[in-house]
Amino acid sequence: MITKSRLFSIFAISVMMVAAFTACTHKKHIDSKILLDTDRYYSALSAEKGMNAAFLAMFDSAGVKLQSKHMPIEGYEAIKAALMSQSDSTFTLTWEPMFAKISISGDMGYTYGTYKVTDKATDSISGEGTYTTIWMKKKNGKWKAMLDTGNPGLGK
Repeated sequence: MITKSRLFSIFAISVMMVAAFTACTHKKHIDSKILLDTDRYYSALSAEKGMNAAFLAMFDSAGVKLQSKHMPIEGYEAIKAALMSQSDSTFTLTWEPMFAKISISGDMGYTYGTYKVTDKATDSISGEGTYTTIWMKKKNGKWKAMLDTGNPGLGK
């Protein structure tokens, strides 16, 4: 037989579990939004200051950049050297994240979405594709890219 006090205890525990789950889900939603906003910030920086500046600001010191027909570019200095060996003055790269997911621990996440490359001389789209970025939340609370890759092929 279930007593009133036992029934109340079961109810109280159930309410606390629902509240904890709701709080956790709400925090994950907020964290995902922050990661989406971070990704959008770097796209805006790319539009304003160029792809090279945006990528250099975005990558962690241990980051890896994957690109077509190249071996992985590992580490900030290697990424910087690769970026600075090519000019980004004739095009604008922008992207829009479609989705973000945060790990249970809250310190890793990923985004994916679409990107476009616009020719500055003609203002026409010269490339489109999809991308994925894996992020790490640093001790200072900032998200930094650990791995970034794109896949061309959305063109008309």
